[in-house]
Amino acid sequence: MKFFAYDSKFSQILMKICYCCYLNLLWFVCSIPIFTIGAATTALYYVCLKIIRGEEGNVTAAFFRAFKENFKQSTVLWLILLAVGLFLGADIYVLYHLRLTSTGTVAVLWTLVLALVIAAAVVYVVVLEFLFPLVASVENTNRNMLKNAFLVGTHYLFATILVFAVHFAMFFAVVAIFTPLILFGEGMCAMVSAWILNRVLIAVSGTPEEDEE
Repeated sequence: MKFFAYDSKFSQILMKICYCCYLNLLWFVCSIPIFTIGAATTALYYVCLKIIRGEEGNVTAAFFRAFKENFKQSTVLWLILLAVGLFLGADIYVLYHLRLTSTGTVAVLWTLVLALVIAAAVVYVVVLEFLFPLVASVENTNRNMLKNAFLVGTHYLFATILVFAVHFAMFFAVVAIFTPLILFGEGMCAMVSAWILNRVLIAVSGTPEEDEE
């Protein structure tokens, strides 16, 4: 039946779902040491972008090649983000409780400071969403990667919101609805995010897109 043919829409979607599960496993195993999460995420996005563009080839080989080639830069960037994330999280926790235990002018002051930290956290999330897809797509210095992740994320704001919604929906589904969905986890999130970000990354990387019939 044509419905089950290899080149049918159904078979292609089913194949991508299988890729999501397999890539999620690779990502999880390679992220266990914690400090390798950056390299694993870069490799995950590299392969997902290849799949979205129909260039997947050997998925396992491509994943570990990207993991190895981007290990140093991705690890440095991830450790920076981890430190900043822990700092912002601790600040929000402390300021929130200071605000609750204060009254009058002091409470207003803590509220303003908390608002500023939350704004910084929003910037942090924007950078986090775009940083590793950019590392998987282009070559640049660490400083420019961080800067460009913010600039691209704020310029393509709708894509940023969609990528955040995808990750939030997966987190909510795993925690509150059906825990076994964790089998797809970050693999599914990265695949959908790669589909959303594909044209954005092509535009910012200066890679000409192939003509479509």
